Amino acid sequence: MSYEMIGLLMFSSLMLMLFTGQRVFGAIGAVGAIAALTLWGTGGSDLPFTAAMKLMKWYPLLTLPMFIFMGYVLSESKIADDLYKMFHVWMGPINGGLAMGTILLMVLVSAMNGLSVAGMAIGATIALPELLKRNYDKRMVTGVIQAGSSLGILVPPSVVLVLYAMIARQPVGQLWLAGLFPGLMMAGMFILYIYIRCKINPALGPTLPESERNVPMAEKLRLLRAGMLPLMIFAAMMIPFVNGWTSLVESSAIGAMTAFMAAVFKGRMNRVVLETTVRMTLAISCMFMWIILAALSFGAVFDGLGAVKAIDHLFTDQLGLNPWMILILMQLSFLIMGTFLDDTAMLVIVAPLYVPLVGALGFDLIWYGVLYTITTQIAYMTPPFGYNLFLMRAMAPPEIGLRDIYASIIPFVFIMIAALALIMLFPQIAMWLPEYVYGK
Repeated sequence: MSYEMIGLLMFSSLMLMLFTGQRVFGAIGAVGAIAALTLWGTGGSDLPFTAAMKLMKWYPLLTLPMFIFMGYVLSESKIADDLYKMFHVWMGPINGGLAMGTILLMVLVSAMNGLSVAGMAIGATIALPELLKRNYDKRMVTGVIQAGSSLGILVPPSVVLVLYAMIARQPVGQLWLAGLFPGLMMAGMFILYIYIRCKINPALGPTLPESERNVPMAEKLRLLRAGMLPLMIFAAMMIPFVNGWTSLVESSAIGAMTAFMAAVFKGRMNRVVLETTVRMTLAISCMFMWIILAALSFGAVFDGLGAVKAIDHLFTDQLGLNPWMILILMQLSFLIMGTFLDDTAMLVIVAPLYVPLVGALGFDLIWYGVLYTITTQIAYMTPPFGYNLFLMRAMAPPEIGLRDIYASIIPFVFIMIAALALIMLFPQIAMWLPEYVYGK
């Protein structure tokens, strides 16, 4: 059997196992291990061992539990609730103001947690009931929460970009900086869309009643101070890192400790909050560790087969495609996979194949990391089987049906496609910040 057929058999076996409901790390690891033992006998056992040693020696991986801990501390201690109260008071007098504030809330939650699920949970439990109670259009606000929560895997400290950095062997700090401006740009595009749409049809996002707008300035300032706390935590973590005063791991420790001290200072750190935070941090960190280990083992078999060179030869020599056409086909494949997989699963399945191919085609792997992240954001919000759509259905109140959820996301998907096209046409949107910081 040719190496190309072996690679195809591995990939199809992996997809079949995932369709049967197997855990991602189990499916990837099992296919990689069986292929290694079949091809190289007992010597194939060196592949997962080498991958495990690589994982254990990768110092930046220590950032993963730190950022997850920070996010859960801020979420479980209800500091995120203060943020929404601040936006509620300050932006309520504007048509669509609460929806715009929800997008800003999602950006800040992303900066706290790095996971889109956290943004979805906070948006669905805090923002959605408030928006519906104030007669906001249910389809628009459902789309707002889904689109805003997707920023969690792009705005630093993105856990998904940490995972991409591990697999692609790229600096995490540069990836975070590359994702920052595109993430803010996309949030700005969402806000502009909400503003224009509510300006044309004010009934979609009515202003707050007069009774709720007449809040004393002292109360407004108090809420502003409370809402600024997460920003201060983010600044305490990122400013030393960007200026080169601390390493990435040290900055993550600063973020985790600052968040913990903030919860203690506000009197919201008790035994229940601490126990929930530690349990969730351990569960999520272990899940990512297993996934990375499985992906590295699977990728080692692919490298040994020379599958990347074979696919490069197929696309460029036999089919005559240019590098940009190949890149676009890769992005389309993410959109298809996103109908039944989440962002992490998509990355670990195709990264062993795509990342070396992108490098061989002459594209920058930092820039491609941003493209991958935005494409997966689009993928799991795309009907009919987008991951975020069903997550939203599970959290939404009964009056919001699946038809509403599908319809709500369509304009935001088009906005994200426009943002993706802009970054593909103008790579400096993503690359100017890491080049400026690391080129100093």
